[in-house]
This record gives sequence, C-alpha cells and structure tokens, in this order.
Amino acid sequence: MGQCGITSSKTVLVFLNLIFWVEDEVDNSIQKVYNEYNGTYPDAASRAIDYIQRQLRCCGINNYSDWENTQWFKQAKNNSVPISCCKANLSNCTGTMSHPLDLYAEGCKVLVVKKLQEIMMYVITAALAFAAIQLLGMLCALVVLCRRSGDPAYEPLITGGTYA
Repeated sequence: MGQCGITSSKTVLVFLNLIFWVEDEVDNSIQKVYNEYNGTYPDAASRAIDYIQRQLRCCGINNYSDWENTQWFKQAKNNSVPISCCKANLSNCTGTMSHPLDLYAEGCKVLVVKKLQEIMMYVITAALAFAAIQLLGMLCALVVLCRRSGDPAYEPLITGGTYA
C-alpha cells in the first residue's frame, strides 16, 4: 500500500511538470500541423485543424493572420483563411481576410493549451484523491495494528521462542 502512495505522489509531480511543458510542446506541434494543412478533407492535418478551429472557435496559431505564413495560403493566392475560421453564426462567410470581423479573432494555441491544462487538472485531482484514500487506508491499518499490539488477549501463534 505504501508503494502505491509513493507512486501516486510521483505521478502528481509528473503531471504538474507536464502542465508547464505542454505550452512549449503545443507550440511546436501546432506549427507543424498548420504547415501541413492543405485544405482537403481526407488529409489528417487539415481535418484536425478544421475541427479545432470550429470546436474552439479560433483561427490560426495566435490569430487569423498566421495563415499568411503557411504553404496553403501561398498556393491558394486568394487572400483567405479556411472556412473553419468563420464565425458559426455567419452563413455567407468565405474566409476572406478583407472581412476580419467574419473570422474568429483569437488564436488556437492559447485555447488548446488551456483545454489541455484543464484536462490535466482533472487527472491531478483524481491522482490526489487516490493518494488521499491510500493515506487514509494506511492510517487505519496503523491504528488497528497499534490497538492489536496492546491487547492482552492477543497471543502469538508460535510460542517458546523457536521459529520455523
């Protein structure tokens, strides 16, 4: 039981460290995925970016102007961002950068990091609860052990000082 408590404590420390590490890793990963975007549905990077932008209501890494630095934007040559950057309540949005009010203003990096940190906080809370339950179990076992050793009715199974 003690080993599990130690392991839980180490797990909590690892997750606390991950919270700070996640922002740097997300920055590198999201930049790579944005560079691989090609706008086609079967492409995994394109689907991932479109999904994130729609679900989190964001556009680009830091903002919609980040799209200007991608291969997709340079090849398309139409001065627009993906349709997934369009605000959900607009049906006639084409993603053109000449209408920035039609696009989500906030970048996705901050929102992805915030979401991941929120998820990790749930994991850390569960690990801390597990560690607290284990600590309570060890405390109860210690109380029972201390009470048993002072009980005069308690007799060892082996008498006579010889042990097998």
